[in-house]
Amino acid sequence: MQAFRRTDRVNVLLRQQLSEIIAREVKDPRLARIITIVHVDVSHDLRHARVHTSVLGGPDERKAAVDTLNRAAGFIRRELKGRISLKSVPHLSFVPDDSIEQGDRLQARISQVRAADSPSQDAD
Repeated sequence: MQAFRRTDRVNVLLRQQLSEIIAREVKDPRLARIITIVHVDVSHDLRHARVHTSVLGGPDERKAAVDTLNRAAGFIRRELKGRISLKSVPHLSFVPDDSIEQGDRLQARISQVRAADSPSQDAD
């Protein structure tokens, strides 16, 4: 149980630090879009981390941003070394996350259903 809580703390720490590094240190025009670090999954041995990212834009822009982040992973990892106190900084793997878009679509669908049901309730 102790190791599990530690990975949770490391996930939160990495998410915060990665957000700052990407916003302030990574200077690439392909990353000019709004990028959100949604979640970080670090392995139990803390050697690898999957970084779930959401990028504002179309599918091509999202793919380009994630590819750029993966190419910059070494630089980002070096930046992390100076900011966090871990024995070793995990190897980073950036993956796209569409949970925000799915939530928006679900919210829009719920609104449509409510709007469709609303006139029928007024008639009763």
